[in-house]
Amino acid sequence: MTTSIDVAMPAAATPGVVIDKQERRYVRLRNIIAFAVYAFILVPTLIVIPISFGGNGELTFPPRVWSLELYEQLFSSSSWVGPILQSIKVAGCTMVVSILIGVPASYGLVRFDFPGKRLVMLLLMSPILVPVIVISLGLYLYLSRLHLVGTTAGLVASHVAYVTPFMMMTVMAGVKKLDPALEFVTTIMGANRRTVFFKVVLPQLKPSIFAGALFAFLVSFDEVVIAWFLTSPTTTTLPVKMYSSIQWDISPVIAAVSALLTVLSLVFCCISVFLQPAATESSN
Repeated sequence: MTTSIDVAMPAAATPGVVIDKQERRYVRLRNIIAFAVYAFILVPTLIVIPISFGGNGELTFPPRVWSLELYEQLFSSSSWVGPILQSIKVAGCTMVVSILIGVPASYGLVRFDFPGKRLVMLLLMSPILVPVIVISLGLYLYLSRLHLVGTTAGLVASHVAYVTPFMMMTVMAGVKKLDPALEFVTTIMGANRRTVFFKVVLPQLKPSIFAGALFAFLVSFDEVVIAWFLTSPTTTTLPVKMYSSIQWDISPVIAAVSALLTVLSLVFCCISVFLQPAATESSN
């Protein structure tokens, strides 16, 4: 009598399982590298925040004494408050003018085709492609002939030329998500182009416009190269004041200014991220 014995042999690993393991390892390695890069970039910036709460006029990490002395010096010194107010004024005016120029231009470039459209697009986006130092020198030579160097108007005009392309990129992305059928139906019902733009397009573009406005304000507020060429002692902006302070007189107050700018940037970024779902929902 013969008895057969079945012996269970280990199943060979299938190719799909091997690929899944390799993909998980790749994703894990990618996440580790990304986290390391972000930490390398962000940690030095975040270190400024605890330094700003130091005292005794020292720039030390960690602070030996925790206080608000540097912030008190910042807001009680006219040499710092003046540049802060000037930067807010310039950035606010730049934001408003860039909205007035960028929103209609973005809508027209996305919705209409006309001869020379590519050339117009290239000219409008050229400030992003050209090095800032080249733009600054060109603006200085141009505005000096108009006697606008050292004036707030000249600085605002220069920032508008530099910031508007960034504003347009945000708004153009929002226009591309809009449904053209809504505009077509409104036109069929008798509305003119102006009514379509103000009653149909703008309400849907509010999140994109707001996000672009925040970005324009932040870029103008933080811009230093163009401002360095065009400001005067009476129109010095905060970034120029910070750069001068580092170059000629290292003041501990600069830690408080850097902390405020870091927090401001983080708040603006969070608001922009929060507005992205709203922009998507409005386009749908």
